[in-house]
Amino acid sequence: MAVRQPRYSKEEFAQRGDALYESEVRQQVEEGNHGRIVAIDIETGAFEVADDLLAASKRLLAKASDPQTWFVRIGHPAVDHFGARSLKTAR
Repeated sequence: MAVRQPRYSKEEFAQRGDALYESEVRQQVEEGNHGRIVAIDIETGAFEVADDLLAASKRLLAKASDPQTWFVRIGHPAVDHFGARSLKTAR
């Protein structure tokens, strides 16, 4: 099995992913999917929604043979949370 390689710089990858999500995908997936994951192929605009990263990725791979996949957690600023929570939420 061949290892897939990125075809864009990190900056361009993020820019393309964010732009596609905001302009084409967001309005189609936001209602009723808060907290779910959307996987977007930044080259074709194809996307899939699932409960987790692996399921979304597998569904997108079934549509496209070599996607350049950008992930978004619907309704959240990031896919995952790292580090300590703020003091306000820890109380």
